[in-house]
Amino acid sequence: MRNISLLDLYNHPHVQKYVKRSGMVHAISTAYHAYRMSQKYGVDPDLATKAAFLHDIGHYTWYKNGHWDYDMYKENDIHAIKGAERAHRILVSLGEDRKNAKEIALAILLHTDSYLPAGSLNLNPLQKVVALADEADEEPGGSHHYRTISDMKAITMIKKLDEMVDEYHEEEKVKHSVS
Repeated sequence: MRNISLLDLYNHPHVQKYVKRSGMVHAISTAYHAYRMSQKYGVDPDLATKAAFLHDIGHYTWYKNGHWDYDMYKENDIHAIKGAERAHRILVSLGEDRKNAKEIALAILLHTDSYLPAGSLNLNPLQKVVALADEADEEPGGSHHYRTISDMKAITMIKKLDEMVDEYHEEEKVKHSVS
């Protein structure tokens, strides 16, 4: 049984503010990619979809002369750090299991290495799924953050993803009760 759903997250006022700022279409698309990849990597799709949905919640907007400055963003970015803290606080306030909230926050923290010195990270499967799901939805120059979606369509897509996660958990329950 999940403590909170993606719809619970979507409806939170801070999620509305910050995820819309960073791109609701990108957040939802990344969550769908994470769902698909979670099965390949043996990751709980509940954790994967929540981390993917919230992965850019720490984004700032970097503008120069009224236009998005992708180079300034890449040079000064710490959105994963801010996002991990923000997501953790929201998840705990909504009643998410604290261990899960920490795992989700760490996946958000490590979904990009843009703020780290050169080198490679040794990611666990959840962290890898979120990073790969984000990469799967990226577009040149950060334009994936600017695709738009109506609230009604976003809610429909999130409800469908919640249903998919619930179905996965029901199937797992049946598998374990039979074996």
